[in-house]
Amino acid sequence: MSQNVKFVYFAWVRERIGVQEEMLDLPDDVQTGADVIAWLKARGENYALALDDAHAIRMAVNQEHIHPTDQIGTAREIALFPPMTGG
Repeated sequence: MSQNVKFVYFAWVRERIGVQEEMLDLPDDVQTGADVIAWLKARGENYALALDDAHAIRMAVNQEHIHPTDQIGTAREIALFPPMTGG
């Protein structure tokens, strides 16, 4: 049984994918942050372009930062964004 998850995209990730947010049914076999990236990249050319360099993408699940190897658990919201810079 898949879970319905709100995806939120920021900065150039949003620009390349073409939407700010969307609700998606995440398959059961998507268990980690890396799985999420791989699954999204397979959704279409715009996702593949936005997520081409997975090392340049940061992810938060339910507003908590995670690493690619971390489990996403029962995610309600997944946010994807480029690294933040300060100044």
